[in-house]
Amino acid sequence: MPWMIEMISQYGYLAIFALLALGIIGLPVPDELLTLFVGYLSSVMVLNFTITVLVCFIGSITGMLISYTIGLRLGQPVIDKFGKWVGLTPKRFASVKRWFSRFGNWTIFFAYFIPGIRHVTSYISGISAMSFRKFLLVTLAGAFTWSLLFVSIGYFAGARLPILK
Repeated sequence: MPWMIEMISQYGYLAIFALLALGIIGLPVPDELLTLFVGYLSSVMVLNFTITVLVCFIGSITGMLISYTIGLRLGQPVIDKFGKWVGLTPKRFASVKRWFSRFGNWTIFFAYFIPGIRHVTSYISGISAMSFRKFLLVTLAGAFTWSLLFVSIGYFAGARLPILK
């Protein structure tokens, strides 16, 4: 996490945006820790709370949109070619797509709160050719709720923990 602190101290909101977008795409960025930490920074007036929530929201949306686009453009051929190596046979993936078409909206929204799953749902949305409008609406709601919740937890908990001061 020291590298994250260094990036935020050097680049501020731009680093928060980039780290969240890259983390949502699937790079090893601890998204929850990042949002909690920037919430804490807001509580000690290093960052502005409203701008922090907005930047986290936009970074998260950006990562999800990039993942959706990758899934839409490249996903199915990659699954067809390499899926068998990870146990994702065409039959299993057809089952995943059926399930996702039935429960995809709720999956995208609630997946924001489950590390690992959050990163996969947008790819599956793209591969399943979910309507972009539908995907965007659910993603906007999930990203806003997730960003506001975790930044707020960092803000309120950080302001009250004497160990962090």
